[in-house]
Amino acid sequence: MNPVLAVGPALPFHAPNVEYSDLLPMLIVLGVAVVGVLVEAFMGRRYRFEVQLVLAVAGLLAAFVSVVSLAGTNKVLVGGAVAIDGPALFLQGTILLLATLGVLSSAERSLDTGGVFTSAGSAIPGSEHERLLTATGVVQTEVFPLMMFAIGGMLLFPASNDLLTMFVALEVLSLPLYLLCGLARRRRLLSQEASMKYFLLGAFSSAFFLYGVALLYGYAGTVRLSGIATAVSSNASSESLLLMGTALVAVGLLFKIGAVPFHSWTPDVYQGAPTPITGFMAACTKVAAFGALLRVFYVGVGGMAWDWQPMMWAVAILTMVIGSVVAITQTDVKRMLAYSSIAHAGFVLTGLVATGAVAKSGEILGVSSVLFYLVAYGFTTIGAFALVTVVRDAGGEATHLSQWAGLAQRSPLVAWTFTLFLAAFAGIPLTSGFTGKFAVFSAAIAGDATPLVVVGVVMSAVAAFFYFRVVVLMFFSAPALDGPTVAVPSALTTVTIAMGALVTVVLGVWPSQVLDLAGQASIFVR
Repeated sequence: MNPVLAVGPALPFHAPNVEYSDLLPMLIVLGVAVVGVLVEAFMGRRYRFEVQLVLAVAGLLAAFVSVVSLAGTNKVLVGGAVAIDGPALFLQGTILLLATLGVLSSAERSLDTGGVFTSAGSAIPGSEHERLLTATGVVQTEVFPLMMFAIGGMLLFPASNDLLTMFVALEVLSLPLYLLCGLARRRRLLSQEASMKYFLLGAFSSAFFLYGVALLYGYAGTVRLSGIATAVSSNASSESLLLMGTALVAVGLLFKIGAVPFHSWTPDVYQGAPTPITGFMAACTKVAAFGALLRVFYVGVGGMAWDWQPMMWAVAILTMVIGSVVAITQTDVKRMLAYSSIAHAGFVLTGLVATGAVAKSGEILGVSSVLFYLVAYGFTTIGAFALVTVVRDAGGEATHLSQWAGLAQRSPLVAWTFTLFLAAFAGIPLTSGFTGKFAVFSAAIAGDATPLVVVGVVMSAVAAFFYFRVVVLMFFSAPALDGPTVAVPSALTTVTIAMGALVTVVLGVWPSQVLDLAGQASIFVR
Protein backbone atom coordinates (compact mmCIF):
# COMPACT_ATOMS: atom_id res chain seq x y z
CA MET A 1 0.00 0.00 0.00
CA ASN A 2 1.32 3.39 -0.89
CA PRO A 3 1.87 5.65 2.09
CA VAL A 4 -0.52 8.52 2.50
CA LEU A 5 1.26 11.85 2.46
CA ALA A 6 0.10 14.31 5.04
CA VAL A 7 -0.68 17.69 3.60
CA GLY A 8 -1.70 20.90 5.20
CA PRO A 9 -4.98 22.68 4.67
CA ALA A 10 -5.59 23.70 1.08
CA LEU A 11 -4.88 27.37 0.44
CA PRO A 12 -7.84 29.23 -1.05
CA PHE A 13 -7.40 30.12 -4.69
CA HIS A 14 -8.99 33.30 -5.93
CA ALA A 15 -9.22 33.60 -9.68
CA PRO A 16 -8.19 37.09 -10.78
CA ASN A 17 -10.80 39.32 -12.27
CA VAL A 18 -9.89 39.90 -15.92
CA GLU A 19 -11.02 43.32 -17.14
CA TYR A 20 -11.30 42.47 -20.83
CA SER A 21 -12.46 45.92 -21.91
CA ASP A 22 -9.31 47.54 -20.55
CA LEU A 23 -7.14 44.92 -22.25
CA LEU A 24 -8.91 45.35 -25.59
CA PRO A 25 -5.95 46.76 -27.62
CA MET A 26 -3.79 43.72 -26.82
CA LEU A 27 -6.69 41.31 -27.30
CA ILE A 28 -7.50 42.78 -30.72
CA VAL A 29 -3.90 42.46 -31.95
CA LEU A 30 -3.41 38.93 -30.62
CA GLY A 31 -6.86 37.91 -31.90
CA VAL A 32 -5.97 39.17 -35.38
CA ALA A 33 -2.71 37.19 -35.16
CA VAL A 34 -4.64 34.00 -34.41
CA VAL A 35 -7.09 34.69 -37.26
CA GLY A 36 -4.09 35.25 -39.52
CA VAL A 37 -2.78 31.80 -38.64
CA LEU A 38 -6.17 30.30 -39.55
CA VAL A 39 -6.11 32.20 -42.86
CA GLU A 40 -2.69 30.69 -43.57
CA ALA A 41 -3.99 27.22 -42.82
CA PHE A 42 -7.28 27.21 -44.68
CA MET A 43 -7.36 29.91 -47.34
CA GLY A 44 -6.09 29.47 -50.86
CA ARG A 45 -3.04 31.40 -52.03
CA ARG A 46 -4.85 33.48 -54.63
CA TYR A 47 -6.20 36.14 -52.27
CA ARG A 48 -4.28 35.29 -49.12
CA PHE A 49 -1.83 38.19 -49.33
CA GLU A 50 -4.53 40.85 -49.70
CA VAL A 51 -6.64 39.33 -46.91
CA GLN A 52 -3.67 39.17 -44.53
CA LEU A 53 -2.68 42.78 -45.28
CA VAL A 54 -6.19 44.16 -44.80
CA LEU A 55 -6.68 42.08 -41.67
CA ALA A 56 -3.41 43.27 -40.11
CA VAL A 57 -3.90 46.97 -40.90
CA ALA A 58 -7.54 46.93 -39.79
CA GLY A 59 -6.59 45.19 -36.55
CA LEU A 60 -3.86 47.71 -35.78
CA LEU A 61 -6.12 50.69 -36.46
CA ALA A 62 -8.93 49.17 -34.36
CA ALA A 63 -6.46 48.60 -31.53
CA PHE A 64 -5.30 52.22 -31.78
CA VAL A 65 -8.89 53.46 -31.54
CA SER A 66 -9.27 51.28 -28.47
CA VAL A 67 -6.14 52.83 -26.91
CA VAL A 68 -7.53 56.32 -27.53
CA SER A 69 -10.82 55.32 -25.89
CA LEU A 70 -8.90 54.25 -22.75
CA ALA A 71 -7.21 57.66 -22.32
CA GLY A 72 -7.16 58.70 -18.67
CA THR A 73 -7.36 55.13 -17.36
CA ASN A 74 -5.18 54.34 -14.34
CA LYS A 75 -5.75 50.77 -13.23
CA VAL A 76 -3.89 47.66 -12.20
CA LEU A 77 -5.54 44.67 -13.86
CA VAL A 78 -5.52 40.87 -13.86
CA GLY A 79 -4.54 40.46 -10.24
CA GLY A 80 -1.80 43.08 -10.48
CA ALA A 81 -0.09 41.62 -13.55
CA VAL A 82 -0.91 44.45 -15.99
CA ALA A 83 -1.00 48.20 -15.48
CA ILE A 84 -3.00 50.46 -17.77
CA ASP A 85 -1.81 54.02 -17.11
CA GLY A 86 -0.49 57.07 -18.92
CA PRO A 87 2.93 55.72 -19.97
CA ALA A 88 1.48 52.35 -21.03
CA LEU A 89 -1.26 53.88 -23.19
CA PHE A 90 1.07 56.48 -24.71
CA LEU A 91 3.60 53.81 -25.67
CA GLN A 92 0.93 51.42 -26.92
CA GLY A 93 -0.50 54.09 -29.19
CA THR A 94 2.98 54.89 -30.49
CA ILE A 95 3.75 51.22 -31.14
CA LEU A 96 0.48 50.71 -33.02
CA LEU A 97 1.04 53.71 -35.31
CA LEU A 98 4.63 52.71 -36.03
CA ALA A 99 3.63 49.07 -36.52
CA THR A 100 0.98 50.09 -39.07
CA LEU A 101 3.68 51.78 -41.14
CA GLY A 102 5.93 48.74 -40.61
CA VAL A 103 3.25 46.40 -41.95
CA LEU A 104 2.66 48.64 -44.98
CA SER A 105 6.37 48.73 -45.76
CA SER A 106 6.66 44.95 -45.36
CA ALA A 107 3.82 44.43 -47.84
CA GLU A 108 5.72 46.17 -50.66
CA ARG A 109 5.84 43.97 -53.77
CA SER A 110 6.56 46.35 -56.67
CA LEU A 111 10.26 46.79 -55.86
CA ASP A 112 10.99 43.04 -55.74
CA THR A 113 8.89 40.47 -57.58
CA GLY A 114 7.13 38.58 -54.81
CA GLY A 115 8.16 41.07 -52.13
CA VAL A 116 11.16 41.34 -49.85
CA PHE A 117 10.58 37.98 -48.18
CA THR A 118 11.66 34.57 -49.40
CA SER A 119 9.00 32.30 -50.83
CA ALA A 120 9.64 29.72 -48.08
CA GLY A 121 11.78 30.14 -45.01
CA SER A 122 12.35 26.38 -44.88
CA ALA A 123 13.96 26.28 -48.34
CA ILE A 124 17.76 25.99 -48.38
CA PRO A 125 19.31 29.13 -49.92
CA GLY A 126 20.22 28.53 -53.57
CA SER A 127 18.49 25.14 -53.69
CA GLU A 128 16.34 23.85 -56.52
CA HIS A 129 13.34 23.99 -54.19
CA GLU A 130 13.86 27.69 -53.57
CA ARG A 131 14.32 28.45 -57.29
CA LEU A 132 11.14 26.54 -58.11
CA LEU A 133 9.10 28.43 -55.53
CA THR A 134 10.50 31.75 -56.74
CA ALA A 135 9.73 30.90 -60.37
CA THR A 136 6.14 29.98 -59.54
CA GLY A 137 5.57 33.31 -57.81
CA VAL A 138 4.83 31.98 -54.32
CA VAL A 139 4.51 34.92 -51.88
CA GLN A 140 5.32 34.78 -48.19
CA THR A 141 2.22 35.73 -46.20
CA GLU A 142 2.84 34.23 -42.77
CA VAL A 143 4.95 37.30 -42.01
CA PHE A 144 1.72 39.15 -41.16
CA PRO A 145 0.57 36.93 -38.27
CA LEU A 146 4.21 36.76 -37.09
CA MET A 147 4.34 40.56 -37.00
CA MET A 148 1.00 40.71 -35.19
CA PHE A 149 2.20 38.32 -32.50
CA ALA A 150 5.34 40.43 -32.07
CA ILE A 151 3.22 43.60 -31.82
CA GLY A 152 1.00 41.94 -29.21
CA GLY A 153 4.09 41.23 -27.10
CA MET A 154 5.27 44.81 -27.60
CA LEU A 155 1.95 46.15 -26.32
CA LEU A 156 2.16 44.01 -23.19
CA PHE A 157 5.84 44.72 -22.50
CA PRO A 158 5.56 48.34 -21.23
CA ALA A 159 2.26 47.56 -19.47
CA SER A 160 3.61 44.60 -17.46
CA ASN A 161 3.27 45.24 -13.75
CA ASP A 162 5.09 42.12 -12.61
CA LEU A 163 8.33 40.62 -13.84
CA LEU A 164 6.93 37.25 -14.92
CA THR A 165 4.36 38.93 -17.15
CA MET A 166 7.17 41.10 -18.50
CA PHE A 167 9.21 37.99 -19.28
CA VAL A 168 6.28 36.42 -21.15
CA ALA A 169 5.85 39.64 -23.14
CA LEU A 170 9.58 39.68 -23.88
CA GLU A 171 9.43 36.20 -25.38
CA VAL A 172 6.21 36.83 -27.30
CA LEU A 173 7.71 39.86 -29.02
CA SER A 174 11.15 38.30 -29.55
CA LEU A 175 10.42 34.86 -31.01
CA PRO A 176 8.58 36.12 -34.14
CA LEU A 177 11.35 38.66 -34.74
CA TYR A 178 13.99 35.92 -34.72
CA LEU A 179 12.09 34.25 -37.57
CA LEU A 180 11.34 37.43 -39.51
CA CYS A 181 15.03 38.41 -39.57
CA GLY A 182 15.89 35.24 -41.51
CA LEU A 183 13.31 35.54 -44.29
CA ALA A 184 14.96 37.96 -46.74
CA ARG A 185 14.44 37.07 -50.39
CA ARG A 186 17.92 38.27 -51.39
CA ARG A 187 21.19 37.60 -49.56
CA ARG A 188 19.58 34.65 -47.84
CA LEU A 189 22.70 33.44 -46.04
CA LEU A 190 23.35 36.88 -44.55
CA SER A 191 19.72 37.01 -43.46
CA GLN A 192 19.86 33.58 -41.83
CA GLU A 193 23.11 34.51 -40.10
CA ALA A 194 21.41 37.60 -38.69
CA SER A 195 18.52 35.49 -37.46
CA MET A 196 20.83 33.01 -35.74
CA LYS A 197 22.90 35.73 -34.05
CA TYR A 198 19.79 37.49 -32.82
CA PHE A 199 18.32 34.23 -31.52
CA LEU A 200 21.44 33.04 -29.68
CA LEU A 201 22.24 36.38 -28.07
CA GLY A 202 18.56 36.99 -27.34
CA ALA A 203 18.36 33.62 -25.56
CA PHE A 204 21.31 34.59 -23.36
CA SER A 205 19.74 37.96 -22.53
CA SER A 206 16.44 36.26 -21.65
CA ALA A 207 18.31 33.92 -19.32
CA PHE A 208 19.94 36.89 -17.58
CA PHE A 209 16.53 38.55 -17.23
CA LEU A 210 14.92 35.43 -15.76
CA TYR A 211 17.77 34.87 -13.31
CA GLY A 212 17.42 38.49 -12.22
CA VAL A 213 13.68 37.91 -11.67
CA ALA A 214 14.52 34.93 -9.43
CA LEU A 215 16.93 37.02 -7.35
CA LEU A 216 14.43 39.85 -6.95
CA TYR A 217 11.80 37.33 -5.89
CA GLY A 218 14.25 36.01 -3.32
CA TYR A 219 14.71 39.55 -2.06
CA ALA A 220 11.10 40.76 -2.00
CA GLY A 221 9.05 37.55 -1.91
CA THR A 222 7.06 38.80 -4.91
CA VAL A 223 7.58 39.57 -8.58
CA ARG A 224 5.09 42.43 -8.58
CA LEU A 225 6.83 45.76 -9.11
CA SER A 226 4.86 47.51 -6.36
CA GLY A 227 5.80 44.73 -3.95
CA ILE A 228 9.47 45.06 -4.86
CA ALA A 229 9.21 48.82 -4.31
CA THR A 230 7.71 48.21 -0.85
CA ALA A 231 10.51 45.78 0.00
CA VAL A 232 13.12 48.30 -1.16
CA SER A 233 11.64 51.06 1.02
CA SER A 234 11.59 48.79 4.10
CA ASN A 235 15.01 47.15 3.52
CA ALA A 236 13.29 43.76 3.65
CA SER A 237 16.23 41.45 2.96
CA SER A 238 19.82 41.17 1.77
CA GLU A 239 20.75 44.10 -0.43
CA SER A 240 23.09 41.91 -2.49
CA LEU A 241 20.08 40.02 -3.90
CA LEU A 242 18.45 43.32 -4.80
CA LEU A 243 21.52 44.74 -6.53
CA MET A 244 22.35 41.55 -8.44
CA GLY A 245 18.73 40.99 -9.45
CA THR A 246 18.33 44.58 -10.68
CA ALA A 247 21.56 44.35 -12.67
CA LEU A 248 20.56 41.10 -14.38
CA VAL A 249 17.06 42.33 -15.22
CA ALA A 250 18.68 45.47 -16.64
CA VAL A 251 20.93 43.31 -18.85
CA GLY A 252 17.88 41.68 -20.45
CA LEU A 253 16.22 45.04 -21.09
CA LEU A 254 19.35 46.87 -22.24
CA PHE A 255 19.95 44.10 -24.79
CA LYS A 256 16.58 44.85 -26.42
CA ILE A 257 17.37 48.56 -26.78
CA GLY A 258 20.86 47.85 -28.14
CA ALA A 259 22.78 49.62 -25.38
CA VAL A 260 26.53 49.10 -24.96
CA PRO A 261 27.96 46.59 -24.01
CA PHE A 262 24.93 44.55 -25.09
CA HIS A 263 24.84 45.96 -28.62
CA SER A 264 26.95 43.53 -30.65
CA TRP A 265 23.92 41.95 -32.34
CA THR A 266 22.55 45.25 -33.64
CA PRO A 267 24.67 46.05 -36.74
CA ASP A 268 24.71 42.45 -38.00
CA VAL A 269 20.98 41.91 -37.51
CA TYR A 270 20.02 45.30 -38.92
CA GLN A 271 22.13 44.64 -42.02
CA GLY A 272 21.01 41.05 -42.62
CA ALA A 273 17.29 41.31 -41.88
CA PRO A 274 14.81 42.35 -44.60
CA THR A 275 14.94 46.14 -44.53
CA PRO A 276 11.24 46.67 -43.66
CA ILE A 277 11.73 44.34 -40.69
CA THR A 278 14.86 46.27 -39.73
CA GLY A 279 12.83 49.49 -39.63
CA PHE A 280 10.02 47.75 -37.74
CA MET A 281 12.46 46.43 -35.12
CA ALA A 282 14.44 49.66 -34.83
CA ALA A 283 11.29 51.68 -34.15
CA CYS A 284 8.79 49.44 -32.36
CA THR A 285 11.08 47.19 -30.32
CA LYS A 286 13.00 50.16 -28.96
CA VAL A 287 9.78 51.90 -27.92
CA ALA A 288 8.49 48.78 -26.13
CA ALA A 289 11.81 48.00 -24.44
CA PHE A 290 12.29 51.54 -23.14
CA GLY A 291 8.74 51.42 -21.79
CA ALA A 292 9.57 48.28 -19.81
CA LEU A 293 12.85 49.83 -18.65
CA LEU A 294 11.03 52.93 -17.41
CA ARG A 295 8.49 50.86 -15.49
CA VAL A 296 11.10 48.70 -13.80
CA PHE A 297 13.35 51.57 -12.76
CA TYR A 298 10.66 54.08 -11.81
CA VAL A 299 8.04 51.77 -10.27
CA GLY A 300 10.00 48.73 -9.05
CA VAL A 301 13.42 49.96 -7.93
CA GLY A 302 12.95 53.74 -7.96
CA GLY A 303 13.66 53.81 -4.24
CA MET A 304 17.26 52.65 -4.83
CA ALA A 305 18.04 55.14 -7.59
CA TRP A 306 21.31 56.09 -5.90
CA ASP A 307 22.46 52.50 -6.41
CA TRP A 308 21.50 51.97 -10.06
CA GLN A 309 22.06 55.47 -11.43
CA PRO A 310 25.90 55.12 -11.57
CA MET A 311 25.48 51.95 -13.63
CA MET A 312 23.05 53.67 -16.01
CA TRP A 313 25.38 56.68 -16.28
CA ALA A 314 28.20 54.40 -17.40
CA VAL A 315 25.95 52.56 -19.87
CA ALA A 316 24.59 55.81 -21.31
CA ILE A 317 28.07 57.30 -21.81
CA LEU A 318 29.46 54.13 -23.40
CA THR A 319 26.42 53.82 -25.64
CA MET A 320 26.62 57.39 -26.90
CA VAL A 321 30.39 57.28 -27.44
CA ILE A 322 30.67 53.87 -29.11
CA GLY A 323 27.54 54.30 -31.20
CA SER A 324 28.66 57.70 -32.53
CA VAL A 325 32.37 56.94 -33.04
CA VAL A 326 32.05 53.50 -34.63
CA ALA A 327 29.37 54.75 -37.02
CA ILE A 328 32.03 56.95 -38.67
CA THR A 329 33.83 53.85 -39.99
CA GLN A 330 30.76 52.24 -41.57
CA THR A 331 30.44 51.92 -45.33
CA ASP A 332 26.98 50.33 -45.41
CA VAL A 333 23.89 52.49 -44.96
CA LYS A 334 22.05 49.93 -42.84
CA ARG A 335 25.04 49.36 -40.56
CA MET A 336 25.49 53.12 -40.22
CA LEU A 337 21.85 53.47 -39.18
CA ALA A 338 22.33 50.55 -36.79
CA TYR A 339 25.15 52.32 -34.95
CA SER A 340 23.06 55.48 -35.10
CA SER A 341 20.30 53.61 -33.26
CA ILE A 342 22.84 52.56 -30.62
CA ALA A 343 23.87 56.18 -30.11
CA HIS A 344 20.24 57.24 -29.85
CA ALA A 345 19.66 54.61 -27.17
CA GLY A 346 22.35 56.40 -25.18
CA PHE A 347 20.64 59.76 -25.70
CA VAL A 348 17.35 58.34 -24.43
CA LEU A 349 19.10 56.87 -21.39
CA THR A 350 20.18 60.40 -20.38
CA GLY A 351 16.51 61.19 -19.89
CA LEU A 352 15.83 57.95 -18.03
CA VAL A 353 18.38 58.72 -15.28
CA ALA A 354 16.63 62.01 -14.42
CA THR A 355 14.54 60.39 -11.68
CA GLY A 356 14.48 63.44 -9.43
CA ALA A 357 13.27 65.89 -12.07
CA VAL A 358 9.61 66.76 -11.45
CA ALA A 359 7.85 69.81 -12.91
CA LYS A 360 5.52 72.03 -10.87
CA SER A 361 2.59 70.46 -12.71
CA GLY A 362 3.59 67.04 -11.37
CA GLU A 363 5.03 65.92 -14.70
CA ILE A 364 7.96 63.53 -14.30
CA LEU A 365 10.42 65.12 -16.71
CA GLY A 366 12.56 62.01 -17.17
CA VAL A 367 9.54 59.95 -18.25
CA SER A 368 7.86 62.58 -20.43
CA SER A 369 11.10 63.44 -22.27
CA VAL A 370 11.75 59.77 -23.03
CA LEU A 371 8.17 59.29 -24.26
CA PHE A 372 8.49 62.22 -26.67
CA TYR A 373 11.93 61.13 -27.88
CA LEU A 374 10.63 57.64 -28.68
CA VAL A 375 7.82 59.05 -30.83
CA ALA A 376 10.17 61.36 -32.69
CA TYR A 377 12.86 58.74 -33.21
CA GLY A 378 10.40 56.00 -34.17
CA PHE A 379 8.78 57.83 -37.09
CA THR A 380 12.10 59.12 -38.42
CA THR A 381 13.65 55.66 -38.26
CA ILE A 382 10.86 53.76 -39.93
CA GLY A 383 10.74 56.38 -42.71
CA ALA A 384 14.52 56.24 -43.22
CA PHE A 385 14.63 52.47 -43.55
CA ALA A 386 11.64 52.50 -45.91
CA LEU A 387 13.49 54.99 -48.10
CA VAL A 388 16.59 52.76 -48.18
CA THR A 389 14.53 50.12 -50.00
CA VAL A 390 13.99 52.30 -53.09
CA VAL A 391 17.70 52.75 -53.99
CA ARG A 392 18.48 49.61 -55.95
CA ASP A 393 20.82 47.88 -58.36
CA ALA A 394 20.67 44.52 -60.16
CA GLY A 395 21.29 42.68 -56.89
CA GLY A 396 18.49 44.38 -54.99
CA GLU A 397 18.95 47.16 -52.46
CA ALA A 398 22.08 49.27 -52.97
CA THR A 399 23.24 49.82 -49.39
CA HIS A 400 26.95 50.53 -49.87
CA LEU A 401 27.60 54.22 -49.33
CA SER A 402 29.61 54.53 -52.55
CA GLN A 403 26.47 53.60 -54.47
CA TRP A 404 24.66 56.63 -53.07
CA ALA A 405 27.12 59.05 -54.73
CA GLY A 406 25.30 61.63 -56.85
CA LEU A 407 21.88 60.37 -55.78
CA ALA A 408 20.51 63.92 -55.87
CA GLN A 409 21.09 64.05 -59.63
CA ARG A 410 19.02 60.90 -60.20
CA SER A 411 16.25 61.63 -57.71
CA PRO A 412 16.31 64.98 -55.88
CA LEU A 413 13.15 64.07 -53.94
CA VAL A 414 14.70 60.92 -52.45
CA ALA A 415 17.95 62.73 -51.64
CA TRP A 416 16.19 65.63 -49.93
CA THR A 417 13.90 63.32 -47.97
CA PHE A 418 16.83 61.23 -46.74
CA THR A 419 18.63 64.47 -45.84
CA LEU A 420 15.63 65.41 -43.71
CA PHE A 421 15.82 62.10 -41.85
CA LEU A 422 19.58 62.45 -41.34
CA ALA A 423 19.13 66.01 -40.07
CA ALA A 424 16.61 64.74 -37.54
CA PHE A 425 19.02 62.02 -36.39
CA ALA A 426 21.70 64.69 -35.99
CA GLY A 427 19.39 66.92 -33.96
CA ILE A 428 19.27 69.87 -36.35
CA PRO A 429 16.71 72.56 -35.32
CA LEU A 430 13.22 72.47 -36.84
CA THR A 431 13.29 68.67 -36.91
CA SER A 432 11.84 66.25 -34.37
CA GLY A 433 15.34 65.07 -33.45
CA PHE A 434 16.28 68.51 -32.12
CA THR A 435 13.14 68.73 -29.97
CA GLY A 436 13.67 65.21 -28.66
CA LYS A 437 17.28 65.84 -27.69
CA PHE A 438 16.38 69.16 -26.11
CA ALA A 439 13.72 67.41 -24.02
CA VAL A 440 15.94 64.59 -22.69
CA PHE A 441 18.92 66.89 -22.11
CA SER A 442 16.73 69.38 -20.24
CA ALA A 443 15.37 66.59 -18.05
CA ALA A 444 18.90 65.34 -17.38
CA ILE A 445 20.05 68.82 -16.32
CA ALA A 446 17.03 69.14 -14.02
CA GLY A 447 17.96 65.74 -12.59
CA ASP A 448 21.56 66.79 -11.81
CA ALA A 449 23.04 64.80 -14.69
CA THR A 450 24.76 67.72 -16.46
CA PRO A 451 27.95 65.70 -17.25
CA LEU A 452 25.79 63.29 -19.25
CA VAL A 453 24.41 66.20 -21.24
CA VAL A 454 27.93 67.43 -22.02
CA VAL A 455 28.83 63.98 -23.36
CA GLY A 456 25.57 63.90 -25.31
CA VAL A 457 26.18 67.26 -26.97
CA VAL A 458 29.75 66.31 -27.95
CA MET A 459 28.60 62.96 -29.36
CA SER A 460 25.80 64.69 -31.26
CA ALA A 461 28.47 66.78 -32.97
CA VAL A 462 30.46 63.62 -33.77
CA ALA A 463 27.34 61.94 -35.14
CA ALA A 464 26.59 64.96 -37.32
CA PHE A 465 29.84 64.25 -39.17
CA PHE A 466 28.84 60.83 -40.47
CA TYR A 467 25.26 61.91 -41.18
CA PHE A 468 26.33 64.84 -43.34
CA ARG A 469 29.06 62.81 -44.97
CA VAL A 470 26.17 60.97 -46.64
CA VAL A 471 24.55 64.29 -47.57
CA VAL A 472 27.78 65.49 -49.19
CA LEU A 473 28.04 62.17 -51.02
CA MET A 474 24.50 62.47 -52.40
CA PHE A 475 24.70 66.12 -53.49
CA PHE A 476 28.34 66.85 -54.29
CA SER A 477 29.74 63.61 -55.73
CA ALA A 478 29.55 62.48 -59.32
CA PRO A 479 27.33 59.43 -59.85
CA ALA A 480 28.85 56.26 -61.24
CA LEU A 481 27.88 55.43 -64.81
CA ASP A 482 26.59 52.01 -63.77
CA GLY A 483 25.24 53.24 -60.46
CA PRO A 484 21.97 52.13 -58.90
CA THR A 485 18.57 53.45 -59.86
CA VAL A 486 15.81 54.88 -57.72
CA ALA A 487 12.78 52.65 -58.08
CA VAL A 488 9.24 53.96 -57.79
CA PRO A 489 7.59 52.17 -54.86
CA SER A 490 3.92 51.37 -54.49
CA ALA A 491 1.57 53.46 -52.39
CA LEU A 492 2.37 51.30 -49.34
CA THR A 493 6.02 52.32 -49.06
CA THR A 494 5.24 55.84 -50.26
CA VAL A 495 2.80 56.32 -47.36
CA THR A 496 5.40 55.03 -44.90
CA ILE A 497 8.08 57.43 -46.14
CA ALA A 498 5.66 60.36 -46.34
CA MET A 499 4.31 59.82 -42.82
CA GLY A 500 7.84 59.51 -41.43
CA ALA A 501 8.85 62.78 -43.10
CA LEU A 502 5.64 64.57 -42.09
CA VAL A 503 5.94 63.66 -38.40
CA THR A 504 9.65 64.56 -38.46
CA VAL A 505 8.76 68.08 -39.62
CA VAL A 506 5.65 68.54 -37.47
CA LEU A 507 7.37 67.48 -34.24
CA GLY A 508 10.21 69.84 -35.04
CA VAL A 509 8.07 72.87 -35.84
CA TRP A 510 4.93 72.32 -33.69
CA PRO A 511 5.91 69.86 -30.94
CA SER A 512 3.87 71.40 -28.11
CA GLN A 513 0.81 69.16 -28.34
CA VAL A 514 2.80 65.92 -28.25
CA LEU A 515 5.04 67.32 -25.51
CA ASP A 516 1.95 68.18 -23.45
CA LEU A 517 0.49 64.75 -24.10
CA ALA A 518 3.74 63.09 -23.00
CA GLY A 519 3.75 65.24 -19.85
CA GLN A 520 0.18 64.24 -18.98
CA ALA A 521 1.11 60.57 -19.56
CA SER A 522 4.21 60.57 -17.37
CA ILE A 523 2.64 59.28 -14.13
CA PHE A 524 2.79 55.55 -13.40
CA VAL A 525 0.02 53.77 -11.49
CA ARG A 526 1.39 51.75 -8.57
